[in-house]
Amino acid sequence: MQPLTLTQTCARAAAGMLIGLLMTTTSGAFADEVSSSSQNANSGIFFSSKSSDAASAGAASNPGGAKSFLSGVASKAGDVVVGALNMIGVRYRWGGNTPDSGLDCSGFVRYVFQDTLGMTLPRRAEEMSRVGEKVTVADLKPGDLVFFNTMRRSFSHVGIYIGDNKFVHSPSTGSTIRVDDMEDGYWEKRFQGARRIENAPVGDGSELRQRVSASIGGY
Repeated sequence: MQPLTLTQTCARAAAGMLIGLLMTTTSGAFADEVSSSSQNANSGIFFSSKSSDAASAGAASNPGGAKSFLSGVASKAGDVVVGALNMIGVRYRWGGNTPDSGLDCSGFVRYVFQDTLGMTLPRRAEEMSRVGEKVTVADLKPGDLVFFNTMRRSFSHVGIYIGDNKFVHSPSTGSTIRVDDMEDGYWEKRFQGARRIENAPVGDGSELRQRVSASIGGY
């Protein structure tokens, strides 16, 4: 991947401050764990040999700031949330499939799941809305997919939920991947549902915690 631009670096620094704020205001936001099981071929998900370990269910996070928040998220939702946060600042590009070329909303979600868990999701947001398990707003957990109607078409936009009513997504032409609040008026009235994509079987979490620490080294 090419070196981060100044814009991407600033965007990630801002995201780091937001994450630290979220951690201080939502100490219990991640008490529940995402269940771990593999989807079969009928779910629309396919596993590649590149799957990586998610964090253990009982992994304890270290105290303090953004690192504590990200470690806590990682121990519950696996690599997906950390991978999504690492994409903050990448530019939007309609039809884009890689960070170097730019990513649209579904390309971003698909890339994160493929890169972190070895899962190949459908390419379009509307197709993703039929994969996994349907969940209510009250049951949302970090790593769930959230869907919106932004083009006068059902399930035309998708992002990755990170907790405290926040989600990461690639919004539109001229913007970059960022964190937004689902309770913001624009997103609240366009919200259409959420799905839970089951994680790959969990490991002991040690490798993931090392990657979490490395991923926030520039914050």
